[in-house]
Amino acid sequence: MGRNDRGIKQGDKLLKMHGKFDRGPVDFKSHIVQQNGEIMTIATRDVVSVPPTTTILGAVETMTKCRFRRLPVTDAGTGKIRGIITSGDVINFMGGGDKYRLVQVKHGGNLIAAVNESVRAIMTRQLETLPDSARIADAVGIIVNKKIGGLPIVNDDGVLAGIITERDVMRVLAAKKSTLAVENVMTASLRVTQPDCPIAEVTRDMTQHRFRRLPVVSDEVLYGIITATDIMRYLGSREVFSRLSTGDIAEVMGLPVRTLIAGDLFTTTPEKSINEVARQMLEKDIGALPVIEDTRLIGLVTEFDLVRAFARG
Repeated sequence: MGRNDRGIKQGDKLLKMHGKFDRGPVDFKSHIVQQNGEIMTIATRDVVSVPPTTTILGAVETMTKCRFRRLPVTDAGTGKIRGIITSGDVINFMGGGDKYRLVQVKHGGNLIAAVNESVRAIMTRQLETLPDSARIADAVGIIVNKKIGGLPIVNDDGVLAGIITERDVMRVLAAKKSTLAVENVMTASLRVTQPDCPIAEVTRDMTQHRFRRLPVVSDEVLYGIITATDIMRYLGSREVFSRLSTGDIAEVMGLPVRTLIAGDLFTTTPEKSINEVARQMLEKDIGALPVIEDTRLIGLVTEFDLVRAFARG
């Protein structure tokens, strides 16, 4: 967030409001009943995974079809976890960061050649995991303090046993009534983009600042919201190939981000209770809600914000 106004590009603006929430590290232990192994009671046990030899395109297609943000990579024979591919890794590869070198340098910008590389080329190898003996409090601590949206769970042999996400944790924690409102927990300093901003610029901004989503604003009016998953689905649905004529990735990443904004736009207001907002996110299967006051965008409330708030009690 450190750029000054002169350094902010046309499609990369910063919206700053005063935040009310103390965002320091939190000890969650006093807020959650602890029991060894309880993590498996809320985790997904039947986990979809792919072997390291799967192509990048194959992995992204699986994530798109299953509506996953993350996909564990495991040995085909042993089931031991070797890495994980996330929507963040995919947008990094598509033009956001260092993994883009695979496309630009090794394959001279040819997207079709690059997506047929094995997924091990872009997966995250140094990943956080939880033992199957973990408590829910252990998951909350890592998710909030390390800002990780999902954690593979492994047994004593390193074999994938399940996966836990911030949505799973939010569903449990939100059962406890909170007195907090959206305005108390929302992210109030937002980087926003514009409808005509090139997709490539959005991927760079998301990767650089570790954002999963950006509000899209036109003339101070909220146009929509673009997520890393939306951009990943651009590749996973093969829509990107229907727009290719030369094979060069620059051809499809230069399109305006409004091309990828789809579906209904759900919003909330600052006075809403965080319990109500959590229910709305779970019902709509969405990870964030723009916060609107007097038709103006004043913040964004995410699953991450809610998990942190509920865990503080």
